[in-house]
Amino acid sequence: MLLRNNKKGMIMMKTNIYVIALAALSLTGCRSLYGTYERPDVKVNGIVRDPVDDKATLEGTNDFGNLPWRSVFTDPQLQVLIEKALDNNPDLINAALNIDIAEQQVKTSKLAFLPSVVFAPTGTISHFGSHASPTQAYTLPVSASWDVDLFGRLRSAKKSAQMLLIQMRDYQVSVQTTLICNVANLYYTLLMLDRQQQIVDDMSGLTKNTWDMMKLQMDYGRARSTSVQSAEAAYYSVQTQAADIRRQIRETENALSLLLGEPAQGIARGSLDRQHLPSSFSGGIGVQLLSNRADVHANEMALAQCFYNVQEARSRFYPALNISPTGAWTNSNGMVNPGKLLLSVVGSLTQPVFMRGQLKAGLRVAQDKYRQVYNTWQNSILKAGSEVSNALVAYNSAHEKEQLQEQQIGVLKKNVDDTRLLYAQSSSTYLEVITAQRSLLNAEISQVKEQFTKLQAIVNLYNALGGGSK
Repeated sequence: MLLRNNKKGMIMMKTNIYVIALAALSLTGCRSLYGTYERPDVKVNGIVRDPVDDKATLEGTNDFGNLPWRSVFTDPQLQVLIEKALDNNPDLINAALNIDIAEQQVKTSKLAFLPSVVFAPTGTISHFGSHASPTQAYTLPVSASWDVDLFGRLRSAKKSAQMLLIQMRDYQVSVQTTLICNVANLYYTLLMLDRQQQIVDDMSGLTKNTWDMMKLQMDYGRARSTSVQSAEAAYYSVQTQAADIRRQIRETENALSLLLGEPAQGIARGSLDRQHLPSSFSGGIGVQLLSNRADVHANEMALAQCFYNVQEARSRFYPALNISPTGAWTNSNGMVNPGKLLLSVVGSLTQPVFMRGQLKAGLRVAQDKYRQVYNTWQNSILKAGSEVSNALVAYNSAHEKEQLQEQQIGVLKKNVDDTRLLYAQSSSTYLEVITAQRSLLNAEISQVKEQFTKLQAIVNLYNALGGGSK
């Protein structure tokens, strides 16, 4: 009889709770809180300037940014270094840990839809006087608590956690892309410095020969001591350049070792003249900046997260419904033996009335953060377009200058040979010889820099297009 009454009371309680919930829902109006994020309008027209005629290009079929990094960086020794960096770099390892943290938060948000269940058995023994029998009381309750998501608060929290997870995955891809391109740039820097060192060493031998030739000329009375001194100073100047290049090589190796997560050490590498990177970007760069760039997409996912945070903040203005059923096997403090099953359901509907402006302030903060993140997202798109434009113009400029320098070096090499020959015939001055050699050295060094600039521009373009995710 007791069990039947408990069941009837529980059914009536559930019915009353649903009636109260429906009444509260009708009082709040028809405004929906179950919105889904949709990408807002954003400026994308003209974000990339054509490197030649200043026309904006967003179209094109070029998929350079979609190429796997192994298809772009084909140098075997560079590939080994990139693989080491991907395995050992602490920033990339931390990015993977951030993903794991976000995954656990998503799991937690999903479990919030389920009731929490607690089992808390209790028992007491009471003894009154020496002649009374002890009284034994026990209760074996199982209680649950369920927050009914009437107005989407739990849903918004779940969606927000999911957006954070996507954002962390994008961040990992962005870190990986940046890491790959940084390793490549440092590797190519080493190749540039190696080539410059070779040029300086060759010029060092040439200036030493000039110095020796002028000393010989002075011994025969055909040159003055000032010409010998100038040649000697020119030789030491070249030696100084060589020492400076050796320092730069050591510093670059140390920086690259740090990216690899290893102690500072020498780096095995190839040569500059054997590097082959894609160089055809016709038809307009296919700038899929809204999808390929992981950092841009991460900023949009941050915007989506803020969108759901606004919804969650708004849902706090509406009633919260909680249902707490309890079932227990108990002897009711010793009055019922053996024990009986006791069932009960408690429902609570909480409507905020006066919260001292806390809910309004929380909503305002969430809305302001949404606006801030929107501005960040918009600026990241403009920044991505600027980086693409800069990489393109850097490549085209370096290619043009390299071709001009090739012609310049040909002229300067002939000039060095001619001035040395004329000096040996006493038809030229020592200053012309030294000046010709210095001009040739500077031109060859500059040409190597432009070759490096072309490589760097391609790497930066690959990075700007969001490559390196495969």
